[in-house]
Amino acid sequence: MIGRRQIASVAVSQKLIRGPWGGSNVFVQQLTQTLRRRGYGIRFDLRRPVDVVVIVDPRVSVHKPFGTVEVAAFRQKYPWVQVLHRVNECDQRKDSDFMDELLAEANQLADHTTFISQWVRDYHAQRWFDATASHDVIYNGADNRVFHPLPPRRRGSKLRLVTHHWSDNWLKGFDVYQQVDALISDGMLPDVELWIIGRWPQEIRWRAARTFAPTHGPALAALLRECDAYLTGSRFEPCGMHHVEGAQCGLPLLFHEDGGGIVEAGRRYGIGFSDDPAPAIGEMQQHLGEYRKRLLREMPSGERMATAYADIVQRLAVRAQEQRAAAI
Repeated sequence: MIGRRQIASVAVSQKLIRGPWGGSNVFVQQLTQTLRRRGYGIRFDLRRPVDVVVIVDPRVSVHKPFGTVEVAAFRQKYPWVQVLHRVNECDQRKDSDFMDELLAEANQLADHTTFISQWVRDYHAQRWFDATASHDVIYNGADNRVFHPLPPRRRGSKLRLVTHHWSDNWLKGFDVYQQVDALISDGMLPDVELWIIGRWPQEIRWRAARTFAPTHGPALAALLRECDAYLTGSRFEPCGMHHVEGAQCGLPLLFHEDGGGIVEAGRRYGIGFSDDPAPAIGEMQQHLGEYRKRLLREMPSGERMATAYADIVQRLAVRAQEQRAAAI
């Protein structure tokens, strides 16, 4: 950085958390790293004036020190501040009944909105979002320094599938993983292995799958690169980060057709399924090399994602500084 004066200041509504903690934490890590490289000052509170506030989640918790109420009061005090609202949730994802309303309320403060997939943008446009308002769709990406492809492992006769989740919610696809686990155990998929990384519902008893504790970063990437293809049964996912990390490690995608935003990626470099995943798994076995080549041409990128967000923050920061100067 040339000089010591910060270009602008940004308050982010979610603190950084060490260890595996879901896609929003991965997003905050990448955004703050990119902004700091550009010379921005980053805060995780509203104790001092800033140019831009980024709402990652409107809920307040130990890791989320401010939400809609706090941002509204802050804006009353500093009317020039610009608000970027990242929408990465919906009620359908976890069968809840409160998230859509919270997002709609928070979005009333937004100068610009980003959605993590076209699917979640359209979902909220059918409920409360004005699609003519200032917004972008920016698909998730993982840290390119960690999640990147290497030459594929030397394969034996078996196709090794992998999935990983921090959440143990059933809608993450655990019914699918149980189904595949049973097919392998019963000899219906004799040339297939399944690795499960992370957490899962306590009542599940895996029969054939190899399991691993939750992990993240380079250790997770190393495990993913030991596999051949990524399996996700997640439903109504606004986008998700699990399949993105798999893709960036070079794993083509097997995805559920009700996967929400995941389908947007899957149709580019994967195979969909609905009730029975076995035919899709068989096709992946036959054409794995072809799907890997397709993936490498259209791979997601955390660097590209973070740059897109940083460019938006830059535009908002300029607007905030102009409005602040005009008010003096």
